[in-house]
Amino acid sequence: QVQLQESGPGLVKPSQTLSLTCTVSGTSISTNYYYWSWIRQPPGLGLEWMGAIDFSGHTYYLPSLKSRTSISRDTSKNQFTLQLSSVTPEDTAVYYCATGNGKIYEYNDWGLGTQVTVSS
Repeated sequence: QVQLQESGPGLVKPSQTLSLTCTVSGTSISTNYYYWSWIRQPPGLGLEWMGAIDFSGHTYYLPSLKSRTSISRDTSKNQFTLQLSSVTPEDTAVYYCATGNGKIYEYNDWGLGTQVTVSS
């Protein structure tokens, strides 16, 4: 079973860049056909897929967030990272990393999630 763990600051100031890391165990992030996604859930709202990086390092982004989002990976550490720039209070959410094999929008394994609050 694949295990994922999010880490990063819980509080970010407006206009700053939010950075989160997902540490993966149980498989290599380079294993064929895995997609590694970031998903968030603002308070009172549903889940929102933000973007993903696949087993070959190719990235995919939600169009409405693409200008502010960057997803990268460190294969030596078996981690992938989310950066969201120019944050506002509307970016306050629980952020999850998740993965699925073969399909970008289907997830077999999730991290527990981490709360990020944007506030001055």
